[in-house]
Amino acid sequence: MKWTVIGYWGAYPEKGEATSAYLIEQDGFRCLIDCGSGALSRLQRFVDVKELDAIVLSHYHQDHMADIGVLQYSWLVQNSLHHTKHKLPIYGHGEDESGFAALNHQFTEGIAYQEGDILDIGPFQFTFQRTTHPVPCFAMRIRIGDQVIVYTADSSFDQELIPYCSKADLLISECSFYHGQDAAKAGHMTSSQCGRLAASAGAKQLLLTHLPHFGNREDLVKEARREYDGPIQLAYEGWVWQG
Repeated sequence: MKWTVIGYWGAYPEKGEATSAYLIEQDGFRCLIDCGSGALSRLQRFVDVKELDAIVLSHYHQDHMADIGVLQYSWLVQNSLHHTKHKLPIYGHGEDESGFAALNHQFTEGIAYQEGDILDIGPFQFTFQRTTHPVPCFAMRIRIGDQVIVYTADSSFDQELIPYCSKADLLISECSFYHGQDAAKAGHMTSSQCGRLAASAGAKQLLLTHLPHFGNREDLVKEARREYDGPIQLAYEGWVWQG
């Protein structure tokens, strides 16, 4: 199972980069997790757009799905050029009717999931858990055999995330604020809360993502390390984990 960071900024992309977007691959199957602003451009450094087999969205905030529209145009154009009718499945929750409706297009099909669902998407088994965020948002636990990746998506710190993240080989945690700031008000986590989550869940490795546009981001790692003594890294485009 291979996880590649495509975009990792919160809110908006910095120059030449992208907000939340991650590519997960196994046995030739390619699934994009979230598709934020700038994602389509940056994705093509790693894979052709038409080589995607599925997309899974955590929620419908723009920094997680802004590029869905342009991706749909890419599939329209490529199907036309190659005289094909391939259709891309896009998985998203059905609690926001307009957000979910936008997933359906001539060559994309929206498929609804809900909390507690267990979905087999290619070789991956996905389970979903609601997070604490101003809009409906879902964390993802992704398994192949005995390998587990957990992606928190957007959430403030929640004790219920601890068992959900239990023993993850890789925990990808949103880290929007520094220690001591009020992250919960915006539905996000601080660096120290990310470390606490990883430690409490017994995660084997922690990746900090959905990063802030201010401060010294190396401090996020130092602050998380006060709570968690396992490997911690900051996300960057092209960062790869392979189990």
